[in-house]
Amino acid sequence: MDKFDWRKTINVNLVVLRFVGLWPAGYEVYKMDLYLLYSTFTSITIIGGHNLSQIVNIYYVYADLEALSGTIFIAATNIFAVVKRYFFIRNLKLIKKLFITLNTYQFRPTISRHLPLVNRSVRSWKTAYFSFCLIVYSNVTLWSIVPIINHWVKDHKLPFEAWYPFKTDLSPNYELAYVYQLICIWFITVSNLNLDTFIYAFMMFIGIQCDILIDDLKHLEDDKNFGRKLTNCIKHHEEILKFAKNSNDFFNYIILGQIATSTAALALAMFQLSLVDVSSGVAYTHVAYIFGMSAEIFWYCWFGNEVELKSAQIPYAVFESQWIGQSESAIKNIIILCQRCQKPIKITAINLFTLSLHTFIGILRSAWSYFAVLSTVNSK
Repeated sequence: MDKFDWRKTINVNLVVLRFVGLWPAGYEVYKMDLYLLYSTFTSITIIGGHNLSQIVNIYYVYADLEALSGTIFIAATNIFAVVKRYFFIRNLKLIKKLFITLNTYQFRPTISRHLPLVNRSVRSWKTAYFSFCLIVYSNVTLWSIVPIINHWVKDHKLPFEAWYPFKTDLSPNYELAYVYQLICIWFITVSNLNLDTFIYAFMMFIGIQCDILIDDLKHLEDDKNFGRKLTNCIKHHEEILKFAKNSNDFFNYIILGQIATSTAALALAMFQLSLVDVSSGVAYTHVAYIFGMSAEIFWYCWFGNEVELKSAQIPYAVFESQWIGQSESAIKNIIILCQRCQKPIKITAINLFTLSLHTFIGILRSAWSYFAVLSTVNSK
């Protein structure tokens, strides 16, 4: 168990983050080297350049509701990807420290009984990761091939509405703009997806620690080590609370922005879907986009909900131990632990709302309401 490394449980995530310039090797942060140059170059030329072309295009179409919504619902996601990237890089030192904390003795699985608990949660995270990848990458693939199909029928339309300082309906300008957009959207999508799943992973880590603590409390036996083991469990709980707070501090602004952006993007995507032929290739891309955005928010809420449910089980676990007949000091410690656990751990967005399945339903309802307003305004 001494060689257990939590980073290995999400190795696929970290490898991809390193590829997109967001994960310096080991426990290091950025320093003056080629990797920093690569990260800066891709941020400016790919992410910055693509977003700038879409922002400028908004200026030219702002008076047309249909054209404006068609630009914004994609641009909002891409622009927020920059915000995510900023907050991630700004908090990278904290994130690396959190991994160091995870790999301390108190947070590692110490006995073989803990490993199934870890593996079960890691499998859930991997299911979320690969299902999310399947949905999102399928969507981007559709975006990539629909313009090619349209190009065969002499429709020189790019995957995304954007402004360039040259005419894009002429060859080879069209081909150059198409390849540039393709590189940009795949790079941004891969970055965005893996930042999301990285946050899912930290919520998973909190849930796993709750599972381990619950298991340790349930297996407190009636022997001379009961008091010492109980004290270790209390210290573990305190460390879990600190870890959860520090984790929430690094991604709460990301969650807040993601919820707001996704709600608006879902409404705009549904509005765009209502304007196109349902049998067209564009309609399929909109449907895939809606599924992708819904999946993104669902997994945020699902993992947040799991943290709350698991932490709420801690005070019940201690009463499954052999606590009857223990010393007065041990009973007092049990009472203190139960009182501290009355308030479960909640993942929040700067304390405005909690990530839960109830929140997910509320987001879908809000998106539908905004869609109804847009449809009403457009029909007048």
